[in-house]
Formats: sequence, C-alpha cells, structure tokens
Amino acid sequence: MVLPSELNDTVLGRFSPERFRDRRVIVLNSATHAHLHVADAGLSARREVIVNASYTGVYCAKLINEIDPLGVIGIDCGIGKDGAGIAGLWYFEALGTPAAAVDVMTVELGDGRDLWTNGVISRTNSVAESLGIRAGMLASETAAYMLRAPDVTEPADARGRHVVAHGTNGRAVVAINSITDALPADRDTNVLCTAGHTGRGEIDYIIRAAPFGFISSDGGRGKNDSGIGALAHVNEAGIAGAAVSAQTARMGDGLSTYLDGIIGAANELAVAAGVRIGMTASEAAHLLLER
Repeated sequence: MVLPSELNDTVLGRFSPERFRDRRVIVLNSATHAHLHVADAGLSARREVIVNASYTGVYCAKLINEIDPLGVIGIDCGIGKDGAGIAGLWYFEALGTPAAAVDVMTVELGDGRDLWTNGVISRTNSVAESLGIRAGMLASETAAYMLRAPDVTEPADARGRHVVAHGTNGRAVVAINSITDALPADRDTNVLCTAGHTGRGEIDYIIRAAPFGFISSDGGRGKNDSGIGALAHVNEAGIAGAAVSAQTARMGDGLSTYLDGIIGAANELAVAAGVRIGMTASEAAHLLLER
C-alpha cells in the first residue's frame, strides 16, 4: 500500500491501496481531483475503482466519469433534499458502472484515507448489488468487489433480470424491472419480483404473464389505494401477488424489490401462502415459491 505524503495528499488526494491484475483502487480526497488522474499508457480502460471523499451527486459523477472508472465509491452526505447526495448512483447505473455511497456519519468529509479505513456503505446502485455489494459493508471490502468485477462496456440490460433463488419443480424467484419484461418461461413457473406499481393498468400485463406468483411495488399507494388496485383482480385470475412499500425498495429496480422490499399489501392467495404485511419481500417470495 502506498500512502500519500502530506503534499500529495493536499494536491492530489490520491493513493493506491490495492491492485488486481492491471487494475487498482485510487482514493481521492475530492471528486474534483479525478481529472488530475490519467491511466497508465498501454493499459485498458475501466481499470480503476475510484474511492472519493465527496458527495455522490450528479456533478461529482460527471467529473469522475471522465476517466471511465471500473467502479465508484463516494459519501451519501445525509442523502439530502431530493436525494441529491446520492443521485450519482443512478447516473452510473445508466452507464453500467457499479457505484456505492458510504454513511457520512462513519467518515470525515474530504478525507479519503478515513473513507477507505472506516467508511460503511449505506446505499448502492443495482449494478453494484448484482456484484454482491450490500449496505453495511466497509468501503475497502466494497472496492475489492468492484476491483474483481467483469469488465462492463455497455449499459446494463434494462430488464435487470436476475435469478435470485431456486425452488422445487424447476421453479425460481426472478427479479425483473417490469412485469412487461416477463418471459414465456416464467408462465406458471416462476415468482417474479418486479418494480412497477400494482395499479389497475398492470392487470392485463400480470394476467398475460401469468407468473406462479409476483411481488411488485405499491407505487406509494396513491389516491384511493390505486397503487395496489391490481391485487384483487389478479387474485380472481388465480395469481398470488403482493406489493412492497415504495418507501422500502427502489421503483424500477426489481433486485431492490427482492433485497430491500417490505410487504405492505397482499391478495388472498398470497395471504393463504403465508405472506404477511411487514415481512421482507425475499421471505414472501420464498413462501410464494413453495406454496
């Protein structure tokens, strides 16, 4: 591990605590130092994980993206108004780049060394989650996951399809971002964790997909509980379904539904399978899978 001198720490805020093949972790005191870093000549792009002690906003993401990082870790800065402190997570998600933010209360802002040593992850994007990165990990552990990740050169599949659990009879729990992305292979076979609302507009899509069971978002419930209006209708069609609170899982991210979601509503068939309000979506999905 090469630590910065006081001078370099002030000017560049950079040190290289870990390497893997031709890749390395670069730790910065500020995202504004990213443009000072130039990858070594002759080596491939996307070879560096950038750990920086700035907020994880869009402005910082733009600065860091100039060097086409392999992965990025910043600070959540208390999330802030309109989620601006972590908005860069989804900027990078759209580019297929894993990104995470550490809890600001675990580190000193502007101190990359402290971030590397003591930072605890509070938020991730779905690309990072697909690598196994979770809230509660140390920044250094998270960087190691990113360092060893496959090269990503294209934006992530918009369907975000992940088989997250296997059951009996060839069934599985599959996370997808929208019920419209269900495949023929899911019909009467898989439990789908999706990430759109569960309103009346979804009824035809759910019945057409005919999954063995499903969990979606309540979309914030809305006027007259319209965000869960489809549950009773698809129950009549013989499909067990539930919805997680939009306050617990990211809409548009099926993996977050499965990993983060807390059940806020369920139809009669799902309740008969043991699904209860307040349980985790992952637990509910397994109950639906084995009913």
